Amino acid sequence: MRRSCAARWTAGALPRAAWPVPAIFVAPLLHNGFGHLLANTIPLILLGWLVMLRRTEDFFWASAIALLASGLGIWLFGGANSIHLGVSGVIFGLFGFLLARGYYERSVTAIALAVVAFLFYGGMLWGVLPIQAGVSWQGHLFGFLGGVLAGYWLVKRRGV
Repeated sequence: MRRSCAARWTAGALPRAAWPVPAIFVAPLLHNGFGHLLANTIPLILLGWLVMLRRTEDFFWASAIALLASGLGIWLFGGANSIHLGVSGVIFGLFGFLLARGYYERSVTAIALAVVAFLFYGGMLWGVLPIQAGVSWQGHLFGFLGGVLAGYWLVKRRGV
């Protein structure tokens, strides 16, 4: 039986769905239970705080770009008949943003924040590889790349 468009996007992001736009924005709000929500909330708060230490505006830009990159990456490259949900693509984007900002800006503060982020969350880089069943490595990888893109763009835009 075929599901309606509304039923499709409320369940999470579905790769190559006919109308992916709602899912890209809704899927990060959905989680598979309290444990999944808690596992995403703590890094979102900590990495978001590290991003906002410099500029609050950077948090919104990095999050938006990571969300779009993650959602589009899932839509294009996600496994058939899979459902992706959770804010981890944005979390990987914030992590990628912090690392990229340290690299491109090369200020003491940006490098220090990148080092702190790497010390706390460097191990999550394994999440961009397809090594664990049931984990949206596509969302992680494209969220991370979106964060790197945001870091490059924001640093170059400011002329640093």
